[in-house]
Amino acid sequence: MIKKGEGFHGQQAIVIPRNILQNKCAGEPVSAPLYITDIGYYPKAKFHYRKRVRGVDQHILIYCVEGSGNIMLKKETYPIGAGDCFIIPRRWAHAYSADEQDPWTIYWIHFTGHTADAIVEMAQQQCNGHKIFLPHSTERQVLFNNIYQQLNRGYRTENLVYANMNFWSFMASCIYPGTYTPGKLKPEHDAIDMAIDYMNQHVRYMLTLQQMAQSVNLSPSHFSYLFKTNTGFTPIEYFNHLKVQQACQYLIFTHLRIKEIAALLGIEDPYYFSRMFTKVMGMSPNQYREKKTAS
Repeated sequence: MIKKGEGFHGQQAIVIPRNILQNKCAGEPVSAPLYITDIGYYPKAKFHYRKRVRGVDQHILIYCVEGSGNIMLKKETYPIGAGDCFIIPRRWAHAYSADEQDPWTIYWIHFTGHTADAIVEMAQQQCNGHKIFLPHSTERQVLFNNIYQQLNRGYRTENLVYANMNFWSFMASCIYPGTYTPGKLKPEHDAIDMAIDYMNQHVRYMLTLQQMAQSVNLSPSHFSYLFKTNTGFTPIEYFNHLKVQQACQYLIFTHLRIKEIAALLGIEDPYYFSRMFTKVMGMSPNQYREKKTAS
């Protein structure tokens, strides 16, 4: 079988010189947490193959937009198809190859930084492994191209910082595709987004768990489980946070009294409202208003 590491028609790749990385990325406080070391695009990369028995010093992100291939990580093989994004942790033995009949088109990035390990761990927790499916997004590909073109302009500090700050957005779009493209990931994400929209539309009322669950056609118990799993909060806790968020706007931008703000949020007891606000914000409504108006 023919094997090629590179050399594909239309390929693009940038390998940033290591002295530039050390002096202008690792040594730059803004870039040091997360920065790109290599970046490229391989269209229809027939016979593409790489094997690294000791891995590399950087994490590798491979995003397939067309065709198919396989990634071997340690002793497990993962089939990769259009829409799949895969992160190979640094120093992990791996190999990958394009399918011979339907070779993949991939965007790829090598990255590191002193928060890179934590970001990769978070990504693995979010997608329960190394692979996550990304709904098609023209915006994500435009973002990648902007990063590439900026790095292609040279290694001035502002070019590197700009590209690496945008890389945070690119990574976020890969780790949280349901947030980047709401309603296009899984039905349970759709339900959570719809429930939060419903809460925002009814922030002036006191909603029950039953009403929230009915708004997305789920049982209260199943809805509570999905909501807590996806947000880290119970539906009632999240709804109260939205009320407090709105209360903060009233406290900063109006002269309404506390009981008037509570009434606007559907809370008849201003003392209950004050306790709820204090629990969330760590200070009373009056203290919050005084602090914000004085600053």
